[in-house]
Amino acid sequence: MEKIFIKYLTNSISSPELDKLSKWAEEHNDENEFETYVKINYAISNCMSEYNLEESKKALLKKIRKDKNILYRLNFNSFLKYAAIAILFIGVGYIFQQNFNRKDKVVPTEGMVTLQLENGSVEVLPEYIEESTGNLKEYKVSGTNGEGSTVQSKKLVFNTLKVPYGKKFKVVLADGTKVHLNSGTSLKYPIGFINGKNREVFLNGEAYFDVAKDAKNPFIVHTNEVNVRVVGTQFVISSYPEDTNINTVLVEGSVGLFKKGEEFSVESASMLDPGHKATWNKVEKNISIEEVNTSDYTEWMNGKVVFNHMAFKDILKKLERHYDVSITNYNKQLDEEQFTASFDTETIEEVLSAFNINYSIDYQINDNEILIN
Repeated sequence: MEKIFIKYLTNSISSPELDKLSKWAEEHNDENEFETYVKINYAISNCMSEYNLEESKKALLKKIRKDKNILYRLNFNSFLKYAAIAILFIGVGYIFQQNFNRKDKVVPTEGMVTLQLENGSVEVLPEYIEESTGNLKEYKVSGTNGEGSTVQSKKLVFNTLKVPYGKKFKVVLADGTKVHLNSGTSLKYPIGFINGKNREVFLNGEAYFDVAKDAKNPFIVHTNEVNVRVVGTQFVISSYPEDTNINTVLVEGSVGLFKKGEEFSVESASMLDPGHKATWNKVEKNISIEEVNTSDYTEWMNGKVVFNHMAFKDILKKLERHYDVSITNYNKQLDEEQFTASFDTETIEEVLSAFNINYSIDYQINDNEILIN
C-alpha cells in the first residue's frame, strides 16, 4: 500500500490503483492505520514550516480533480470516494505533524525521478508536465545557455538522472543538447563541459538525443559496450542492460559507432546514415546495419508503444518499463514468437486483453504483477 500511496501523492497512480486505495481507506478508517502514510505525505510537503490544514486540503483536492481529468473513465461516485480519502489523510496529517521530526525526514524516492549529485546526495525532481497539453517540460541543467555553445568549465562535475519504470523525462544539458529519457533509464552527465574536449555522457537505458552543433567539441554517448560520436544530430540509443542488443537509430545528421576502449576514427568506426539502425550484438560482439522506419523507435516520446516484428520476450520487457509492472511468462513457447502492434492510450489491461483476443494468451493480474500461463 505504501507504494500505491506514494504514486497517489506524486500523480502517477493508475485507475485500478485508485480503486484499491479507496477500498483500503474504507476498511482501515482509524487514525493509527493512516499514520505511516501521512508521514510520507508530510515528508513530501515538508517545504511548509507548519502543517496548514486548509492549504493541505486545497492541494489534495486539487490533485484529486487532476486525477479525475486524467483518468476520465472514472465515474462521479468514484471521485467522491477519492475526495473522502483525501479528507481522511488531511485530518490525520494535522494531528501527526505535532510529533514529526524534521531532522530525521526521509523523502521516498521509489517511483520518482531522482538526481544524484557527485557528492552522493539524492534529490527528488518534480513532475515537469505542461498542464494544458500534458506534454513534458524540459528540465534545464544549471548553467544551460540553450544556444548550442559549450559552457566553460575548469573541472568536470557529474550528476546522474534516474528515471523509474512508468515515467519519462526531458533534460537540456549545459551546451543546449536536449535529451528525452525513456522509462527505466539513467544518464550521467557533467553540469558543465570543458571547451576543447569531447562532450561526454554515459547512458544506461534508452534516450533520444538532439545534440547541439559544436564542431570543435564532438559529443560522445557512452554505453556499456559501444560508444556513439556525433557533432550535431538527432538519434536514439537503446542500451538496457537486460537486452541482448544495443540499438542506435539515426533520425538526421551523421553518427559513428566504435567499441568501448577504442579511439574514434572515421576509417574504423561504423558510420550511420539517416533512416538506418545499427545493432550491436552483445553475445557475438558485432555490428549490423539496416534501413528502418525511424518513427517506430521514436514514438515512445509521444506515449506510444510500438512493436514491429518483435519477439514476445522483448515485448514483455518493453511493457514492464512502460507500465511499471512485473511480468512473469510461464509459456516459454511464446518467447521467440514475433508480433507487430501499436498501442497509444491503452492500459496494460487493455494491451493484454488485445493479445488474448488475437493470440489466445492466458494471463492473470495481481496488483502490479502479471502472470502469463
